[in-house]
Amino acid sequence: MSDHHLAGDHHPSPASTATTALGTLLLLPSELLHEILIRLALPELLRVRSVARPLSHLISSPDFRRLYHLSSVSSGPAPAAAWLLIFKKLPPRGAALRGFHGPSGRWFRIPVSDIISPAVPPGEDLYFLAASGSSFLFAANGRRELVVVDLSAQSARRLPPSPLGPRGTSSWRRFGLKLVADPPGSNRFRFLFAELVNNRPFLFEYQSDTDMWQSSEAVLAHGPSAPAGPDGTYLCAAHAGPDCVMVYSGPGVDRPVFFRPRFPHNPNAGGHGDRLHVYGDGSAVVVRSTVVDEPSRTRVKVVAGVDLYGFGPEVGGDWQLVSSVPGELIQGFKKPYAVMTGLLAEREGVIRLILISNCRGAWDLVWLSYDPAGAEWRWVPVPDWGGVKGLNMAGIAVSSTFSRLWPPAPAICH
Repeated sequence: MSDHHLAGDHHPSPASTATTALGTLLLLPSELLHEILIRLALPELLRVRSVARPLSHLISSPDFRRLYHLSSVSSGPAPAAAWLLIFKKLPPRGAALRGFHGPSGRWFRIPVSDIISPAVPPGEDLYFLAASGSSFLFAANGRRELVVVDLSAQSARRLPPSPLGPRGTSSWRRFGLKLVADPPGSNRFRFLFAELVNNRPFLFEYQSDTDMWQSSEAVLAHGPSAPAGPDGTYLCAAHAGPDCVMVYSGPGVDRPVFFRPRFPHNPNAGGHGDRLHVYGDGSAVVVRSTVVDEPSRTRVKVVAGVDLYGFGPEVGGDWQLVSSVPGELIQGFKKPYAVMTGLLAEREGVIRLILISNCRGAWDLVWLSYDPAGAEWRWVPVPDWGGVKGLNMAGIAVSSTFSRLWPPAPAICH
């Protein structure tokens, strides 16, 4: 499946055709026009906004923006509430960021590479770390620094070195970092990461408002104590299979705390088998797999079960089994794989799991979401955009705030 251009790319069409179609659209009642527009994916909406001034004023109005935001957030576990973002390296030295929008079932090209080029030298080895709102964070391996792209302002800038000094792409651990638009919907952000320094857990935080870093050593939480706040942040400072060091900061504690949660016995887990542990936003997923006997020499496995774990209301407790993916749902994406990794993120109260696997050079993506309020799992099929074979992926992220992105009109009207 081919991808589609994000608004901002110019695609000329016959003026008479565009004028006729626009005139028919503007004759519709405003209530019906609103209903049509809020069903569009953000890239399509921004493209429509660039067609003519009446639509630009309508889509940019505070009332419509509020309506579109509410529609996006209220979609719950549906894929409309989140975007799957993948950064792919292209030969010889190019790169492209793709965003998958579930309701439309399509991939969109996000024009980040052109924006970031003035901030990094040609041929720089980039890795995509995280996204929130209009901010996209990259690690530059050659210069060993962080670069943030502001899609709404069509700009890019380098961040000052963290207190740990210059870091290459291999130093950043996905389970231990988080990018937060603060306040939501703005182009201001906070970037947090947890790390063991001399075997002691530290929390590092960068604030775009001050362009400065802060660091705090976490103290040991002596068992479940203070209640975790809804705006608290859990980061995994270190992990080795089921063993991990979690760092919490936010409401309920005066300074960051750390603890080493243990997994309970799961009677549904069966035998030992292979286990993949994925951590993110105060949750953990254990992917259980079994080996498949095939005549080829490649050792392949298939997913046998997926278990979701979380914490109780107090900071410092052990993992608790929350839910397991139903077996009939697993059958829908049960494919042989040789290697697998994952991404786990909680956005707008919904937990999303991305599993990336490879088998004989072919990549596969599985997108699962879990709604705690309804105790419901969903599988979102992700189509190929025509580039999964031999995919040279350099970063993946999930963002639920991408649909709140509103570039100023001059940035998309070419």
